[in-house]
Amino acid sequence: QVQLVESGGGLVQPGGSLKLSCAASRSIFGINVMYWYRQAPGKERELVASISSRYITNYMDSVKGRFTISRDNAKGTVYLQMNSLKPEDTAVYYCRADASWGQGTQVTVAS
Repeated sequence: QVQLVESGGGLVQPGGSLKLSCAASRSIFGINVMYWYRQAPGKERELVASISSRYITNYMDSVKGRFTISRDNAKGTVYLQMNSLKPEDTAVYYCRADASWGQGTQVTVAS
């Protein structure tokens, strides 16, 4: 299984931006779909965005127009650019590839 490591989380004010990265232990050329999930305290994990090997993207409704998922196959990295952040975006963000999950990175949106 591929190993995944997320980074880029932190504390940001409402309206701010963060860019998350998910680095894989090997090339992701052969991985069809890469995903970003998030889990807020007391809530279930939810799918935020996905990107296929053909760069087809999908987003949950609440982040459309604010978040952008991208992938760099050569670098084995998937990104999540998050703009216009809201307090309700506060969560631990996880990367997933097939059955592999990263350890997560905390994103906190607060004044």
